[in-house]
Amino acid sequence: MKVVAIIAAGGLGKRMKNDVSKQYILLGGIPVLSHTLRIFEKASHIGHIVLVVPKDDIDYARTSIVEKYMISKVRHIVAGGRQRQDSVKNGLAAVSDEDEIVLIHDGVRPFVPEELINISVQKAFEEDAVTVGVPVKNTVKSVDGNGLITKTFKRNTLWFSQTPQVFKTDIIKKAYQKAYEDNFYGTDDASLVEHINIRVKMIAGSYNNIKITTPEDLEFGEFLLKTRKESGTKVEGLDYRIRD
Repeated sequence: MKVVAIIAAGGLGKRMKNDVSKQYILLGGIPVLSHTLRIFEKASHIGHIVLVVPKDDIDYARTSIVEKYMISKVRHIVAGGRQRQDSVKNGLAAVSDEDEIVLIHDGVRPFVPEELINISVQKAFEEDAVTVGVPVKNTVKSVDGNGLITKTFKRNTLWFSQTPQVFKTDIIKKAYQKAYEDNFYGTDDASLVEHINIRVKMIAGSYNNIKITTPEDLEFGEFLLKTRKESGTKVEGLDYRIRD
């Protein structure tokens, strides 16, 4: 089974309110993106990686992220697009038809468990299309333009979608082609697959598999690192070799 991981790190991170893009902000003294890549470097089911970063960051990502932290599975570094969907589309262009499975993951989700990566790949091989997520804990309501509640949703049917999202290669390429033909922009990769009427399997992820997009997320990330260190739990992505 040939599996490629597209790591989407093409964003500028405006919500972080920082001059440094969110994927390069230090978490435990190490760039967030480096944490993420290191987990995929170790994941046994991942054959190689396509890294997507802003066009002007390609050289920096190669020298200060990929080479410095010795991420040997990165085969291509490609330029991102205007939106995340455009960035993933550019990443897909570097995926060979020989790759049977495409896994797509946010570069700023550095706490994804290695085991979850491998499980999601195996499930995609069985189910064709898989997304990772967690059940909603709080009551969710829809409101109108005046802030008045229009609907309360049944919580037992609602999940927060995360990444990785994993698909057979022909399916995700077909979904992206159709999306652009229809000028359709989805909220995640799974929504593009849903758009071509292919059902996507939801599997349980982790509430700690956070996406670091705000200062509060970064604070929680530091807390997770500290808690794991104090408890003696192995911290994914911190056993680095670093090239001087």
